[in-house]
Amino acid sequence: MSQTSKAWAMLHTKCPRCRRGSMFAGGMYQFGSNKIHDHCPHCNLHFEIEPGYFYAAMYVSYALNVAEACTIAAATYIITHNDDSPWLYCATLLIGCFLLAPINFRYSRVMLLYWLSPKINYQPHLDIDDSTPYL
Repeated sequence: MSQTSKAWAMLHTKCPRCRRGSMFAGGMYQFGSNKIHDHCPHCNLHFEIEPGYFYAAMYVSYALNVAEACTIAAATYIITHNDDSPWLYCATLLIGCFLLAPINFRYSRVMLLYWLSPKINYQPHLDIDDSTPYL
């Protein structure tokens, strides 16, 4: 039995304990579907460890936004070589941050659960594929 890698599980927004169950319902850019499950559908882990736990995800999201804004501003300068138009930078930053908001919403919670939650640990015995039939 091979274990699911942490990077793959984080990229595909899987549960940090079993790395099999999906953390979110629906697609990333579908309206009304960017909702986190209350419990893991595979191992029944309760994602919100304590009341208000995901408020801390705002800090992770803020760090992601700052990094993205710096990258967008640098890319705008490299592409346009324009350093005297603040409206160009305001427009590209607002559009870029708006388009990346669903990604920040999901991955700030994923990073919080995987890297900043000492109460949740990977349990390899839960990392089994229940969909394969037994012979």
